[in-house]
Amino acid sequence: MARPSKYPQELQERAVRLVIESRADYDSEYAAIKSISAKLGITSPESLRKWLRQAEVDGGVRPGKTSEDIAEIKALKKEVTELRRANEILKSASAFFAAELDRPSRF
Repeated sequence: MARPSKYPQELQERAVRLVIESRADYDSEYAAIKSISAKLGITSPESLRKWLRQAEVDGGVRPGKTSEDIAEIKALKKEVTELRRANEILKSASAFFAAELDRPSRF
């Protein structure tokens, strides 16, 4: 399981918005990312770059899985795991009870 981000969602959204709004003021997108991450106290510009890419995917600008798709896939994988575990328990229980029915009665 991934660890939660140490940056609040509001800061992430603000940083992404600032990069989008100020791209033209810098020589490159990376220069904007580096400058804004330093100003906002984000230790790694790579984190801001990833947030920006995910925001572009969510906005339909870039192809890829949206945040909603990722969350849905994660929930479905969890549900599949739980259902498989329940199936294994039911198989074991049915095998146990089937064996009980096959034994001759002692009385």
